[in-house]
Amino acid sequence: MFTNVLVGVDGSDNGRDAIALAQRMTPPGGQLTLANVQCGEFPGFATISESLLDSQREEAEKLLATERDAAGVDAQIAAVFAPTPGRGLHEYAEDHGTDLIVVGSCHRGLIGRVMLGDDTAEALNGAPCAVAIAARGYAAAPVELKRIGVGYDGSPESKAALAAAKDIAEHSGGELSALQVIGIPTFTYTGVIPALTGESVDVLLEEATGRLKDMPDVAARAVYGVPGEELSAFSDELDLLVVGSRNFGPLRRRIVGSTTNYLERHTRCSLLNLPRSALKTQESRPPGVSVAA
Repeated sequence: MFTNVLVGVDGSDNGRDAIALAQRMTPPGGQLTLANVQCGEFPGFATISESLLDSQREEAEKLLATERDAAGVDAQIAAVFAPTPGRGLHEYAEDHGTDLIVVGSCHRGLIGRVMLGDDTAEALNGAPCAVAIAARGYAAAPVELKRIGVGYDGSPESKAALAAAKDIAEHSGGELSALQVIGIPTFTYTGVIPALTGESVDVLLEEATGRLKDMPDVAARAVYGVPGEELSAFSDELDLLVVGSRNFGPLRRRIVGSTTNYLERHTRCSLLNLPRSALKTQESRPPGVSVAA
């Protein structure tokens, strides 16, 4: 389980969804922090009116305290100053050893679905740690994380996702299932998509099913189709879908790939995306963070 959880809070229902999900994902003894990012260009804090910063900090901390009390959570609060919400959450996570960032979906879309707005998308892309997105409306009808699913393909990333899912299921007393999607094989350098006969698809599915049988205490199955679409349909059976992120940019930060990008817009439950490795840097930065107990 995650021991140091950061929640992006902006006073909206989406932030409350994120708080509710973070409660479920923070184990006893874990650290939960609610953060509000005050946005703007802050090239040098010495050039900004101290009274203006104090006023913005006080406003953010008041909002966070109100949201914390309404949710009934034991959490620290942090007023963060940054050009954008995503950057603020990323920098705070790096500086404070955060291993999970939780954000809400956007204001639009169906209740119970994950739909990304610009701020949420930015918080996801380039994150230095795992990121969870609360399904829209989660706070109004929070569910125990009893049905945990994993997108699995045997890669190191999917194995890490499976390990994390097992920890969550153990903590919540939930059941764990996995889905492997056998997609159409492609040859990147030639652009050729070889044709598959029904027999060859059956062979691939049989081989995948055989491998999945070696996973103890996991209800696993293999299907043939488009990974994003099949995993999205799979999420309709779940309270939380866990996937691994394969694509990385500078410093092995989390970069959204095509399947992950699809899931982050169509998943029918809350979504947890894990990077291959979360590189925690301890770079010195201007004093832009205020933390209150």
